[in-house]
Amino acid sequence: MAKALQEVSRSKCYGGFQCVYEHESSILKCTMKFGVFLPPQYDKKKVPVLYFLSGLTCTEQNFIMKSGFQRFAAKHGIVVVNPDTSPRGFDFPGEHESYDFGSGAGFYVNATEEPWSNNYRMYSYVTGELPNIVQNNFNVNVGKSAICGHSMGGHGALISALKNPGKYKCVSTFAPIANPTECPWGVKAFTGYLGENRGSWKQYDASILAKDYDGPKLELLVDQGDADPYLTDKQLLPDKLATACSTNKLLNLNLRMQSGYDHGYYFITSFIEDHFNFFAKHIC
Repeated sequence: MAKALQEVSRSKCYGGFQCVYEHESSILKCTMKFGVFLPPQYDKKKVPVLYFLSGLTCTEQNFIMKSGFQRFAAKHGIVVVNPDTSPRGFDFPGEHESYDFGSGAGFYVNATEEPWSNNYRMYSYVTGELPNIVQNNFNVNVGKSAICGHSMGGHGALISALKNPGKYKCVSTFAPIANPTECPWGVKAFTGYLGENRGSWKQYDASILAKDYDGPKLELLVDQGDADPYLTDKQLLPDKLATACSTNKLLNLNLRMQSGYDHGYYFITSFIEDHFNFFAKHIC
C-alpha cells in the first residue's frame, strides 16, 4: 500500500472487507475519501473493478451504507470503488449555500470559472487520478472496469464512459441526469462551473455525447422510476438519452421504466442485484 494512501476504516462484510481510504488529491488539492469493497476473491487473483458515482449531497458513505451492494459484489468477485461527490474544505463564497451547487455537488466536470477552477475538477479526478490510485494500490484488473452512478452520479458515469471509449466495458445508472444542458440542475451547475457559454457545456452532456460516440460497442443499462418527482420536474430527461442512443449503432441502451419507484435508495436497493448481474456479464 502506497504511503500516500491511508486506511480510515475496515469492516468485514460478506466474506470480504468494506474499507474507506483517504489521500491528498493532486487534482483537487484537498484530502479526499473513497470507499473500496474488497470481495473474498481479492487475495487470490486480480479482480474486476466497478466505480460508483453518487448523487447530490452525498459523500462516500451513502452508497456504502444504504445500497446493499456488497452482497452482490462479493458473489461476483468485483472490487467496488466509490468516491466523494466534490472537493472538501475550501469554504468558497456560496459553496455551502445550496444542495445542488458547490459542496456535495461537483457535477463531475472540470470547472473553468473562478473560484472553482483550481479545485472543482471532479471529471479528471474520477476518470484519471482515482483509477490510477486504484491501479497502483489494489489487486485489480484494469482491463475489466465498469462504471455506475445515481442521479448526478449517473450523469457522471454516462459522460465518463462516452468520453473515454474502451476504458469501461459497460455503464449503468439509476435515474441519471441524462441531459444536463436542458434541465434546471444542469443549467445552474454548468453556468456556475463552466460559465455562460453553452457551447462549452456540450462536452459534459450524455445526450449530446451519445450522438457522436465512436468507440467499441458500449452496453448501457438505465433504471428510472416512473414515480420519481424529478422525472416529472424535467430534471432527468431519460427520453433525450434514449433518442440519442437510438441514432448510434455503437450504443446499446436498455432503459427500464420501473413502476411506482421514486428517486431514493429504496429504488436503488430494489434493482442493485440486476446491475451487478449486468456487470458480471461484461467484466467477470
